[in-house]
Amino acid sequence: MKPLSVLCTFVLLLLFLQGLSEAFTNVNEGTNTAALDKKHIYSPKINCKYACSRRCMKVRRKKICMRACGSCCSRCHCVPPGTYGNHQACPCYARLRTHGNRLKCP
Repeated sequence: MKPLSVLCTFVLLLLFLQGLSEAFTNVNEGTNTAALDKKHIYSPKINCKYACSRRCMKVRRKKICMRACGSCCSRCHCVPPGTYGNHQACPCYARLRTHGNRLKCP
């Protein structure tokens, strides 16, 4: 009789673990689909006009710089510090490319 009770305990333990794993899977799938359904992921608000005017202050063609910087800032919600370079501070800003595969953001 002892082996039968050990076997029953083992089977019950397996069923419990299987139910537990399914519960965690359902919870994780629920959060993943909820995250995918969101249209906008939270990102802090940035004053793009101010940040881009600071970024483009030493450029000859200010209107072009401001237009490109503005579109990059609205997508990435960040602008690298300084007037040139420092792309490591804002990786999204550095990844955006034009159709000609050139850097889009100044």
